[in-house]
Amino acid sequence: MTVLKTSLRNFFAHKGRMALSAVAVLLSVAFVCGTLVFTDTMNTTFDKLFAVTASDVTVSPKVAKSDETPQSGVPESLPASVLDKARQAEGVKSVEGGVSSMNVTVVDSDNENMGSSTGAPTIAGNWTSNDLRSMDITSGHAPRGPTEMMVDADTADKHHLKLGDELRTIAQTGDFRARIVGIATFKVTNPGAAVVYFDTATAQRELLGTTGRFTNINVTAASGVSDEQLKQNVTRTLSGAGSFKVQTAKENADENRQDVGQFMNVIKYAMLGFAGIAFLVGIFLIINTFSMLVAQRTREIGLMRAIGSSRRQVNRSVLVEALLLGVLGSVLGVGAGVGIAIGLMKVMGSMGMDLSTRDLTVKATTPVAGLVLGVVVTVLAAYLPARRAGKVSPMAALRDAGTPADGKAGRVRALIGLVLTGAGGAALYAAASADKASDGSLVLGVGVVLTLIGFVVIGPLLAGGVVRVISAVLLRAFGPVGRMAERNALRNPRRTGATGAALMIGLALVACLSVVGSSMVASATGELDKSVGADFIVQGNQRIVPQAEKAMQHSPHLAHVTRYKMLDATLTSPDGKADDTGITAADPSYADDLRRTTTQGTLSAAYGDDAMSVGSDYAKKHGVHVGDTITVAFKGGRTAKLKVAAITSDDTALDQGARYMSIATMEKYVPKDRIPPNQIMFAKAEKGQEKQAYAALKQSMKPYPQYQVRDQTDYKKELKDQVGQLLNMVYGLLALAIIVAVLGVVNTLALSVVERTREIGLLRAIGLSRRQLRRMIRLESVVIALFGALLGLGLGMGWGATAQKLLALEGLNVLQIPWGTITGVFIASAFVGLFAALIPAFRAGRMNVLNAIATE
Repeated sequence: MTVLKTSLRNFFAHKGRMALSAVAVLLSVAFVCGTLVFTDTMNTTFDKLFAVTASDVTVSPKVAKSDETPQSGVPESLPASVLDKARQAEGVKSVEGGVSSMNVTVVDSDNENMGSSTGAPTIAGNWTSNDLRSMDITSGHAPRGPTEMMVDADTADKHHLKLGDELRTIAQTGDFRARIVGIATFKVTNPGAAVVYFDTATAQRELLGTTGRFTNINVTAASGVSDEQLKQNVTRTLSGAGSFKVQTAKENADENRQDVGQFMNVIKYAMLGFAGIAFLVGIFLIINTFSMLVAQRTREIGLMRAIGSSRRQVNRSVLVEALLLGVLGSVLGVGAGVGIAIGLMKVMGSMGMDLSTRDLTVKATTPVAGLVLGVVVTVLAAYLPARRAGKVSPMAALRDAGTPADGKAGRVRALIGLVLTGAGGAALYAAASADKASDGSLVLGVGVVLTLIGFVVIGPLLAGGVVRVISAVLLRAFGPVGRMAERNALRNPRRTGATGAALMIGLALVACLSVVGSSMVASATGELDKSVGADFIVQGNQRIVPQAEKAMQHSPHLAHVTRYKMLDATLTSPDGKADDTGITAADPSYADDLRRTTTQGTLSAAYGDDAMSVGSDYAKKHGVHVGDTITVAFKGGRTAKLKVAAITSDDTALDQGARYMSIATMEKYVPKDRIPPNQIMFAKAEKGQEKQAYAALKQSMKPYPQYQVRDQTDYKKELKDQVGQLLNMVYGLLALAIIVAVLGVVNTLALSVVERTREIGLLRAIGLSRRQLRRMIRLESVVIALFGALLGLGLGMGWGATAQKLLALEGLNVLQIPWGTITGVFIASAFVGLFAALIPAFRAGRMNVLNAIATE
């Protein structure tokens, strides 16, 4: 009880000094809880949607998971006879056929895409009574003929659609137009999909290209019949009529939930990873806080020891303070986490993904996880300072504040740091020397962890030399004030090292990702310049529909247009081993559009009759040479014996490992209705007609906004923008760790000012002005920030250079250091130091000189 009282008294007596540590805990816990609440809310939204859209029992074509997106672009379907047979099952109340396709694009009269901008699908289908489970018709009526359609209310609101507006639907089977006669509103939250409905006959004809077929059959149970019993009855009735997938509503929802859950888990764990980085940075802040508080209370602790307190009681007293700090920061963090989740939902809403606060989900495990994580991390971080406090002897009551440095411990720490850094460096070298990227990536991870820990441990040793170098360059111009700032930064190397290490972690990751991103862009653009001969590239999020292909082929000023199709096929090499990664069919002009280096044969020969090419890695693995025959079993088609006419080098980032054949050869073995649409298309302008061809091609493809027409300059810019957007998103997530690190610098300076109150009073007494004092503290802060930045940027560039060596194995051969970014970050670190020193410097300048001198 005495320990608890002492801890409470100390905690509230120094609450101002612990405020920033509490903020660090708050931010880290808030990020964790916000991530959990946000992802749980998204899961709840999809769960409710899946629960209300599934019928009691659903019958659908039985296809492999990998085949759910059909190669032909037209959904797999069932004959209407299956519906009639299912109606005969016992316990059936009603049976209804459904038609649904996600391989569609809906545009208005201005060719503006009515689909979601977040990547959510556009779903077209027939309106059935099953849809009344999830939607109400709130305006107009359901479609009744080939010229009528209905849209969901969210899409209508976003694109200002109203009854009577005409929309064009672009499907694999062709384009067709219809006028809006109804608007339906979801009863639950629609996460962002655009949904359009037609009558059954129109949906079958326009989406499936035939009548009398359905993509699924919805079976409703009679009163008193369970879904499981109905499933058994339907399965028994349909036995012998074909191979079908029969699912209850729960099984259907669970399957959909699993698909979404995989994507959500990627988001959740990625965000939690960045929260973990923030926690790691916060640990340094907490260690510094308690180390400085223990140092400032040395005499107090010595007196406690002198009047009978044991080491264990002193140790426990500090840990109880840490426990109080952790509990306070975590409780506030849990509340802030809910606010962050709502903020993320609003951000997603502005991007087109609708999430309602009605579905806000705070599971019991979320606040528990936040509290446990925050408290445990805080207590563990305070353990070393608490242990150091327990070692304070009763004689310390006779000395000034400050714990004597342990020289032996410092030497052991330096040795451990050197060993870890050396081991990490060796691991990075081994990763850079790896023959396979998959093998080297694990070694790279080990090297990153070891070098990071090594730099953290060796930080105090590095602080002496690095701070002196920085000071010699930057601080000497400020005369005595600069020299005092340097000595203050060097006064406690352990503290400077820990403060700098917090900033180092975030900036190391920034530097690493900058090097990797710049190298990827430089490698890819270099490869485009060297290998791509096509003037224009046309692609989109969907495969290219035949009508868009035709429009491109009829565009003027083009010397040639190249089709490019990817087929599912199983290849059996001469050694008898099968490979199901597929094959690419293209026009012979593709050999000019993408100039591939061959190690054997000529690529143009691979586009001959019953010929093909393979990649060098495949050839080496299976002992394939030019002239060998490979058996190719096409999915949905016949089996072919194709002769290897060329082996292409896999030392490239474009089409690495691709196997080529001509479209003419493919058409001999694959039925017309199973031939896939083009994945991408290429075009070459007539000589001297590049500008005219570009303008004409854009105009020709204007009716199909789901596809983008790019020349090589556009393509390079798009690539750079995509990498830049990804990096900006990562930098945004790392911002939390950097904010916590900045709080660490503020905290160190603030506590340092308190620790040096008497010294500051004496300096003011002998003539140091307030302006000079504030400048001294600001310069000290800048030096600490630049120390952390120098270590972080150097370490990060080393990681990035090693990662690029692994990327080189995948064809990305150019190492590019983004010196502009690195320099900008380094200079920004100096401003971060200035910002961090504002409040401590202001408080120091306001101290009363006499009161400061009288402070013990």
